[in-house]
Amino acid sequence: MEVVHTIPELRAAVARARQAHQTVGLVPTMGCLHEGHLALIRQAKAEAGFVVVSVFVNPTQFGPQEDFAKYPRTLAADVAGSSAAGADLVFAPATEDFYAAGASTWVEETRVTQGLCGEFRPGHFRGVTTVVAMLFNAVQPDLAVFGRKDLQQLAALRRMTRDLLFPVRIVVHETVREPNGVALSSRNRYLSPTDFTKATAIPAALAVARALVDGGERDAGRVRAAAVARLAAEPALRPQYCEVVDALDLTPVNQVTPGRTILAVACHLGTTRLIDNADLG
Repeated sequence: MEVVHTIPELRAAVARARQAHQTVGLVPTMGCLHEGHLALIRQAKAEAGFVVVSVFVNPTQFGPQEDFAKYPRTLAADVAGSSAAGADLVFAPATEDFYAAGASTWVEETRVTQGLCGEFRPGHFRGVTTVVAMLFNAVQPDLAVFGRKDLQQLAALRRMTRDLLFPVRIVVHETVREPNGVALSSRNRYLSPTDFTKATAIPAALAVARALVDGGERDAGRVRAAAVARLAAEPALRPQYCEVVDALDLTPVNQVTPGRTILAVACHLGTTRLIDNADLG
């Protein structure tokens, strides 16, 4: 597996793959790879002949009070994990080799990013859509694989890909979970063993909501209230939001439509912010 750090090196490697008549898959990451990321790489390799994994801690998606400086950088381990999962190329640029000096152009989705995390992380999704658009332009992949856990990010990237006519197929991988049910996240490493156990209240709240809907409940307010009550049963959790939303545009709904409705949750546990979601019905 090859590791490159500049756009010219990246484009040359992709060009060689194209000359060999290989389809190209992209897995954008910020590094600190865990089993969830490796599952995305394996999915990409199942669907593309040449898989590019980007490892780039993107400064433009961090707010002023967020953890950009302390976000873990584990490139050697990321390269080893990517190789074992089947990647063909790791693209790990320095910020100055990726963003032009004085860059002032943004790509921004303005509908599905308004609520949920967008309410509490101003500018975050603008940074995400901008960096992924840049990666799409640099790699020109046939497909890109993203995880379902980052629900709002996924919705924004789907809209961006459609609206800007990127010829990229978006592939979605279901959320990968720890044995205790907590969604895998690079930020889980910040949790103490005790807090890691307390975090199980989040998947438990999702399960309560799903069970209600499976039992015939369609009132979104009652489903939400049951999930909120389960979160409240763990005092260490500080919920930021718990919303029943439409699966396509992520707007709050009054009635649950099975297959079209999602419960989305964000909570703080100590200094760590955790998100999760689940289909209802």
